[in-house]
Amino acid sequence: MRWGDFRRSENVEDRRGGGGGFHIPGGGRGGGIGIGTILVLGLIGWALGIDPRILIGGAEMLSGGGSSYEQSQPGTRGAPQDEAGQFAAAILGNTEDVWTTVLPQQVNVAYKNPRMVLFSGATRSNCGFAQAAMGPFYCPIDQTVYIDLSFFDDMRRRFRAGGDFAYAYVIAHEVGHHVENLLGILPKVQQAQRQASQRQANELSVRVELMADCLAGVWANHSEQRWKALEPGDVEEAMNAAEAIGDDRLQRAGQGYAVPETFTHGSSEQRVRWFMTGLKEGRVQACDTFGASRP
Repeated sequence: MRWGDFRRSENVEDRRGGGGGFHIPGGGRGGGIGIGTILVLGLIGWALGIDPRILIGGAEMLSGGGSSYEQSQPGTRGAPQDEAGQFAAAILGNTEDVWTTVLPQQVNVAYKNPRMVLFSGATRSNCGFAQAAMGPFYCPIDQTVYIDLSFFDDMRRRFRAGGDFAYAYVIAHEVGHHVENLLGILPKVQQAQRQASQRQANELSVRVELMADCLAGVWANHSEQRWKALEPGDVEEAMNAAEAIGDDRLQRAGQGYAVPETFTHGSSEQRVRWFMTGLKEGRVQACDTFGASRP
């Protein structure tokens, strides 16, 4: 992916302490950096999405106990200087540039930029205590994406789902949740989940996550149109990443079989299909997973 010329967002807070991260193959500028700490991730963390404490089963806040990894001090504001931090700031900046234009044009909603917090191990959010094992997530309360960048290294090593566009897809998916929040979808889903059975709540969550996948595709469509950002193999990288984090694949890897009624993020087929829908159509309206007869 040609991300080197993207504008770096200043809406980044770096809480990683000493920085660090991993090497972004292709497109990056700057010196090499060391491999970050390998994450010990559970299946839920690999699904990606909204902080499950907010969306699934209500909005109970977890205060979080002490941790040797906890970072309570504010981080450095602005685009980081290391390559991994530059990549994250560049992708966030490009999503800002795309959605600032696309959202008001297509659905007459003004776009408000989210924040992004980079952390190592664990940190605090307005949704409670955040741990790397949760994977990247969006907290709608403070409209912030939280991500431990060594997650990307684990994508490459454990799930063979690496590549700069695969990593960009992850960030764009979280920003997709922010778009859902601005559209008023997340509060409505949360309210509906409070009155639903667990299975119904899971189904609602799946539709939320698939919509975010589709919105990531919409971003990629417009980024390609305006900046010619995509390179050969990029789409395949994103499709591979979407497939790798499908609920069915994760459950089979963890317990040997899949239980569809417990899915909260969608199957591999669904995640790939909705991402490609957004990429091909380039329209927010094409991402109506709630109106679709099948998610």
